[in-house]
Amino acid sequence: MKKFAVLVAGGSGTRMNSSVPKQFLELKGKPVLCHTISVFLNAYSDIQIVLVLPKTFLEEGQNIIQTHFPEFSNFTIVEGGDTRFHSVKNGLNKVEHDSIVFVHDAVRCLLTEKLIHRLFDTALEKGNAVPMVLSKDSVRIVEVSGNRTIDRNKLALIQTPQVFKSEALLNAFKADYRESFTDEASVAEAAGISIHLIPGEENNLKITRPIDLVVAEQLLSQPTK
Repeated sequence: MKKFAVLVAGGSGTRMNSSVPKQFLELKGKPVLCHTISVFLNAYSDIQIVLVLPKTFLEEGQNIIQTHFPEFSNFTIVEGGDTRFHSVKNGLNKVEHDSIVFVHDAVRCLLTEKLIHRLFDTALEKGNAVPMVLSKDSVRIVEVSGNRTIDRNKLALIQTPQVFKSEALLNAFKADYRESFTDEASVAEAAGISIHLIPGEENNLKITRPIDLVVAEQLLSQPTK
């Protein structure tokens, strides 16, 4: 079955206090985006990569592909939208039917090939697969009348890549945008699709702040087991 990875990299890098979007910042000698792409290509050499980038960085994205992946031709670059929903929708316009689609935050560059394989196998069997980890912190809900604790073992912290059979995801994204659409699972669920959660990875962090780059550098420096 054909495989597509829609890598969403439309962020502006505001929380990084940088004029350069976080996906283009250097991490161990190359852009963050390159690390993410490499993991997907190592997992499946036949995967089609769809990069969703800010309008002003489309050329930069093309330069990165030509420099770091000169022999790989299965790339498409599209312009991002006003929200994550619209950016993903733009990327899905390049996805073919009868395929498996990975939608991934491009700045989650520490995922592993094992996670990609597990997600693919689950999506193939059940229609979709979404990675999650349980909260290690105590959690409270803050309301107008006060706050209250809830059982953290019943909370799942959702990661990407979120993986779906193409027909279901493409149909779900025909919906009009809602503020509640914070990820692909929320869009699919609104379309009546049951979401299948599987264990994610603790190191699959999303680089959003300067400290995250420091942590990622250390994790990438650790010897591979």
